[in-house]
Order: sequence, then structure tokens, then C-alpha cells
Amino acid sequence: MAKLEEREGEYGDKVLALEPGGIEAIPAKDRHGKASQLFATWMSPNLEFATIYIGVLGVVAFGLSFTQAALGILIGNALGALGQYVLTKDGPKYGVPQMVIGRAAFGKLGNILPAVANAGAAGVGWFAVNSVSGAYALSDLTKMKPVPSLVIVVLVEIVVAFIGHNLVQSVEKYLFPYLVIVFGAAGVYAFTSSHTHLGAAAGGHVPGGFLILVGAVYGYAAGWNPFSSDYARYLPATESGEKAGRAAGLGIFVSGSLLQIIGAAAATAGVHLYGADTNPTGDFTSLMPNWLGKLVLLGIVAGSICANVLNVYSGSMSFLTLGIKVGSTLRRAIAAVVFGVAGFLLAKAALGNPANNYENFLLIMSYWVGPWLGVVLADKFIRKGASVESLLFANRENIAGPIAWVIGTSFSIWGFVNQTWGHGKSFHYVLGYFVKKNGSLGDITFFVGFIVAFVIYYILAKKKVSAEK
Repeated sequence: MAKLEEREGEYGDKVLALEPGGIEAIPAKDRHGKASQLFATWMSPNLEFATIYIGVLGVVAFGLSFTQAALGILIGNALGALGQYVLTKDGPKYGVPQMVIGRAAFGKLGNILPAVANAGAAGVGWFAVNSVSGAYALSDLTKMKPVPSLVIVVLVEIVVAFIGHNLVQSVEKYLFPYLVIVFGAAGVYAFTSSHTHLGAAAGGHVPGGFLILVGAVYGYAAGWNPFSSDYARYLPATESGEKAGRAAGLGIFVSGSLLQIIGAAAATAGVHLYGADTNPTGDFTSLMPNWLGKLVLLGIVAGSICANVLNVYSGSMSFLTLGIKVGSTLRRAIAAVVFGVAGFLLAKAALGNPANNYENFLLIMSYWVGPWLGVVLADKFIRKGASVESLLFANRENIAGPIAWVIGTSFSIWGFVNQTWGHGKSFHYVLGYFVKKNGSLGDITFFVGFIVAFVIYYILAKKKVSAEK
């Protein structure tokens, strides 16, 4: 079996040095940091308006009461944070990105399927989603048009991701206090505004609207799971994986829950969906004094940058996991630029109808991440803590992984998808077989996908995986 391939070049803890290499293991001489720093790493990217807007969707789009929305938010974030906790623990242990660790369950070639999905979802999809909210906030703050605002936001994000891991971590660390203060103050005003009506009755359907919200929240939180170890792999091997996982999981849960609940409260005060002649970032900041509103708009811009430097960085990691040979020692940096440009083009196209696009994207994220987690966690369950180090760069396949993932994803979408596409008079519905039979079912695609993939993988892979321990 192959041993870990180590990354070439000198890097250490230099913040502005260009990070060399790609997906190879981080050598011991370059390992640094503390497990506790991952709390800020995963708090900062969620302290942004895209997070708040999920809570807005729960009340305005899905018709839930504030209490119902808050409960759905807590459940969805707890599920997403649990995955982050479990997967982050492997970062200090193996020193490689999350998608490389996934080769244990999927094999080297089979792992191409989820790697492609994650490269597109993180490096292009999530990058576009967060750039849109940052662009609208910068536009509202400076009175520039949305497109030039988008260009500025994207350029900053690409430059940080291009330079590499240490600068990415520093951005999360040093923007964290500002984001906590401004969004904390914004939350106080959202809850105490005279326009806020937390006791307003629900106008939607339960359990349908509730389950769609849980799916959307989970899609947001679990969207970070496929690159959990990307930001823990530089920690020394002596750092506790348990502490790293706990810090990362809490960062996801606390930030997501607080800001989404703030968004649900703000929705009762009159924050609208993105649509013609509306700007929800402006609606949100109108609930507070002008000076604070401007600071919050700046925080929304900063938060979108915090999120997207992770997205484009990890998107490039997933791309390199495909095995495509890029001879330059700058292969990671080059891939980051390519994904940043692609994300910009998608964000520009999404400016026309961001509300519906965002809701659908959140659900689609959960559609593939749920089954992927089912496979990965089933593999961990079978191995019972045994090391997979010798499998990560080996020419080894595990056909059970891609089979379980494809079946889990396909069956869950066929049976349980619940989406609308388009706008104005061109809306059309995409409904799964069981949703057509029961319109109040909502969207439980990710639950079903996870369970189906877990069970299929366990049945198909148990003998092979047990023999490898």
C-alpha cells in the first residue's frame, strides 16, 4: 500500500507567503496552530447576510412562525455541526484535505464523483451565493451598481485564496471580533424593533414548510462538511482531534443558529425576499440606527469574504483531488483563480433572481452531501477508528462507495425532491414521486439519501473494509 505523499516547498507559518503544492500531506515541519483556533475559522464565514437570509426564508418563503422557524434552524444546524465535528478530527491525524480522506470510502477513481460535486458546489456555487450578498451590501453602502460591487468583492476573495492557507486563517481570525460585535448589535435591534412581531401566526404548511427549512439549514451547515479537515490539516499531529472537531462543530452551530434566528426575527419586522425593486440587506439595516446600519453593511461584505475565501480555496483542493496533473508548484493557487472566475460569472447571472436561486441551491447541496456523509460515516463505523493512511494515495478502488452514493442520491431526489424554478409567470414545480402523493411532505431528500447510502454501503463494503483494518 502507498504511504502518504508529502507536499513539497517551504511554507511554515508565514502569512503572506504563497502556499506551495496541492493536496499532499502537510510535512511535520510546516504543522502549526492550536485546535481552538478552528472556532473562529468556522464562526467567521457564517457571520454574513447569506446566513441571516435563511432565517428570513423560513418565515417569508416557507410561512412558518418565528418559534417554528427557530426550532427548524436549531435542528438543521445541529445535524450539520455533528458532521463537521466528526470529520474535522481527521485533519491533525492525516494532514490532508477532506476529499483525499474520502478515498478510503470511495476509492481513488470513485472519489472523483463527490470531488467534482464539491468542486462545483464550493468553488463555484457557494462562491456565487456569498458573493451576491456581499455585492448587494457593498452596493447599498457605497451606492455603486451591483455588478462593479461584485467585481470588487470577488477580486479580494480570489487574492486571499490564491495566496493560501495561512492568509485564509488570518482573515477569519482578525475579522472575527468585528463580525461578532456588529452582528450581535444588529441582532439586538432585530429583536427589539417596534416592527418585530415574534408572536405572529404561521401562514404556511406544517410539516412541509418546516421540513423544507430544516433541509435548507442543513444544506447550509453541511455544505462545509466536505472540506472539514482542509483547515485542520496544518495542526500538529499532537493536537487533539477531539478538541479540533469540537471547536469546528461549535463554530458552525453557534454562528449559523444565532444569525438565522436573527433573520427569522427580522422577517417578522418586514425584511423582504430578494426580488424586483427590493434589497433585503437594506431592509435589514433599516431596523437599526444609520451609523450601525453602515457598520453592519460593512460586516456583510466582510462576512461574505470570510465565507468565500474558504469556498474557493477548498474548491481548488477538491479539483486537484481528481488526479489531474498540474506540474507547477503553484497548482493550488492556479486552480483557485480558475474557480474564482467561474464563481464570478455564476454570481453575475444569479443577480437577477437570487431568492429562488438561493433556496434551490441550499436544498441541492443537501441532496448530494447527505448521501456522501452516509457513505463516509458508514465507512468510519465499520473501521471503528482504524487508520486509513495507507489507502489515501494508493491505486485502490472501493466500488461500494460510488454505488451507494449514486443510488442514495438518485432515489432520494426521485422520490422526495420539492422545488420551484423560475420567476413571474414562468414558475414550474419539480416534485418527487412521494411528494406528489403527499403535498404536505415538504423536502426530506437529504434524510432519505443519508439513510439509503449508509445502509447500502454497509451491506456492500463491510467484508472488504473489515479485511483492511
